[in-house]
Amino acid sequence: MNYPATTTEHQFATPAAPAPSFVGQGTAVEQSRAVAEVQAAVIVARQFPRNEAQAIAKMRTGFSQHSLAVRSFFRFSRGKSRISGETIQFAKELARCWTNIHYGVHELRRDDAAGESEMQAWAWDLETNERASTTFIVPHTRWTSDNGGTRLEDPRDVYENNSNNGARRLREMIFSVLPDWFREQAKEIATNTIERGQGDKPLAQRIADCIAHFEGLGVTVEQLEENRSGRASGKWTNLDLGQLQIIAESIRRGEVTVDEEFPQQRVTVAEITRQHSEQPPASAPAAPGDSTWPTTRQPGTGAES
Repeated sequence: MNYPATTTEHQFATPAAPAPSFVGQGTAVEQSRAVAEVQAAVIVARQFPRNEAQAIAKMRTGFSQHSLAVRSFFRFSRGKSRISGETIQFAKELARCWTNIHYGVHELRRDDAAGESEMQAWAWDLETNERASTTFIVPHTRWTSDNGGTRLEDPRDVYENNSNNGARRLREMIFSVLPDWFREQAKEIATNTIERGQGDKPLAQRIADCIAHFEGLGVTVEQLEENRSGRASGKWTNLDLGQLQIIAESIRRGEVTVDEEFPQQRVTVAEITRQHSEQPPASAPAAPGDSTWPTTRQPGTGAES
């Protein structure tokens, strides 16, 4: 005899996901391979556990390299505040040094009609069996401060948008399974490496190289000096150069634009009106040598106007 389902059964019943009608041979082989790979990784991790002293030594060696230290941090502006932190490259290097860490990002579902992707980022310490994962929705939209949201239609744009969002979540998952002290030591070493600079070059030469690099991006020396709290370029320290290098890397990776980091000074109508009202009347003769405007000559006459 069939009895009706109880309220509790209805409440907690989970509809079964429809099974694919056909599983190709390649898919079946890949599924079996993935299961075997995970099992083998766990066995190897138990047989060859990490040596923390060696992990610290590898971390110190890695983050003592200037090229890696510069790529370890990001910085961008959001409103009137500065957002800074560690990059995904920093997190991956820590995982490599710590050993026996698996991590990844997967796109679980893509809905082109709704314009979104469901994704999962995860990290797993095979020795301690500590695993962190998060599932999140990524809209197929690019947001800008000027134009707001723009729907992405190009598959390449969607892929890059998903990758950027996935990298940020993956970074946090890796940090979740790593010891905090290990991460803090790496940050300190990387920061000290940036402050020391690239060894053999004198500070004045590195300042000149930095200015030349930003001039190629359309950023003036005055904008750079204003970014460094109004300090003249001749008084910049290794720390100032390190911060500017971090900004340059963030611009190169597309995390921030030049205009966002170095906004152009805009003159308002009120300021123009005020400046005009402060100018002396046109009929009033200016005393010789007192004018702040450069003198000009009438063409063909040789007379000054």
